[in-house]
Amino acid sequence: MLMLSYQPLFDLMEEKNMTAYFLIEKLGFDRRTFYRIRKGHHISTASLIKLCSLLDCEIQDIIKYEKNEI
Repeated sequence: MLMLSYQPLFDLMEEKNMTAYFLIEKLGFDRRTFYRIRKGHHISTASLIKLCSLLDCEIQDIIKYEKNEI
């Protein structure tokens, strides 16, 4: 099974002392998309690009490919 992990995003937010509130309310990231990320659901590449822009980071700082062995 193939999975994408958003753990790098949460780690980055912690490093920057950034809360979900700040990301959503102050930087303008979509609330529904953030909750999709929290639940581990897929998001669009446009949303990934917006996160990179808002957080001034690279895509690998937000998402990680993980291969789970069955």
